[in-house]
Amino acid sequence: MIQKRLKLAATIAVIFMASNSINAQGNKSSLKKTFNNDFLIGTAMDAAQIEEKEPNAAKLIPQQFNAVTPENIMKAEIIHPAWDKYNFDLADKLVAYGEKYAIKINAHNLIWHSQLPAFVKGIKSTDSIKIFFENHIKTVASRYDGKVYSWDVVNEALNEDGTLRNSIFLQKLGPDYVTEAFRLAQQASPHAQLYYNDYNIEEPKKRAGAISLIKKIQAAGVKIDGIGIQGHWHLGKVPFKNIEESIEEFSKLGIKVMFTELDISVLPSPFDHNTADVNAKAQNNIKMNPYPNGLPDSVQLVLTNDYISLFKIFLKHKDVISRVTFWGVNDTQSWLNDWPIPGRTDYPLIFDRKFQPKEAYYKLIELAKHKK
Repeated sequence: MIQKRLKLAATIAVIFMASNSINAQGNKSSLKKTFNNDFLIGTAMDAAQIEEKEPNAAKLIPQQFNAVTPENIMKAEIIHPAWDKYNFDLADKLVAYGEKYAIKINAHNLIWHSQLPAFVKGIKSTDSIKIFFENHIKTVASRYDGKVYSWDVVNEALNEDGTLRNSIFLQKLGPDYVTEAFRLAQQASPHAQLYYNDYNIEEPKKRAGAISLIKKIQAAGVKIDGIGIQGHWHLGKVPFKNIEESIEEFSKLGIKVMFTELDISVLPSPFDHNTADVNAKAQNNIKMNPYPNGLPDSVQLVLTNDYISLFKIFLKHKDVISRVTFWGVNDTQSWLNDWPIPGRTDYPLIFDRKFQPKEAYYKLIELAKHKK
């Protein structure tokens, strides 16, 4: 009898531990449900996740998020690989994924100076660039009209001082190319929200440039629904004051504000300034990769506090913020493991490498539940 009781007690203990484990995986809490009345909660998806080849992500994404952005598969180099050839396979699968799980899709992106197909880089003729520009927007945007919730129409068109970046589009098409991109997108996809997306536009000079750009689009009578502040920041250096000022200034233009690519790097930066330029590179050394085997609790605490402070601002301005998207499902997926230095180990998101929620996750859930 005693042995049976001990066995029963052991069984109950195992069940209790399993129950706690389920809770630890976030299966009884959900970001999208907790923030349901505030703003959309999104994540970036890679190709394997879109095809549901990653079992943990396949469970986690529909449970936690109600908006997704494709990390790469809708960028021009993949979706438009040759002059008269388009590859819609993965983008179509993303649309089907969104329909399957009732998740809204922010399509990313139509016009960007980076990750262009090889043939564009070899074009010298202004007329040919114009044809590519127009055909690309019309063909891609029209295919997904009514199927995606929104488009990042133009991505990263500004320099740090707020002037237009000297991209191939500026060189060949002139300073009105951004307005024209929105005009074409509006015609091709009238049912989608249209956004401008960039990094560091919370900083005053670049913010001023973004405001001028938006006003120019609006003055031309062209539709622009919102602006995406990417939100690639660094531990302990998140510019909270500039972020809140930017939300207020952009919302005065009558547009929505999104935080579109949120992550907080815990690693030292090799640069003396904040950037998210994908072309920026740096050399690795041991000081640049201090946590290859795990994140110390003290650093995890700072990460948690930075996320809490950010979301307090987001909730304060939830009337003008329509979406907050994390740039990746978990730490393994983060682009920051290989940018700007390949082979590092970063911990910038709120789900760890085993898809377990971090302390920041629970604190955000708690914050939202107790908001005023």
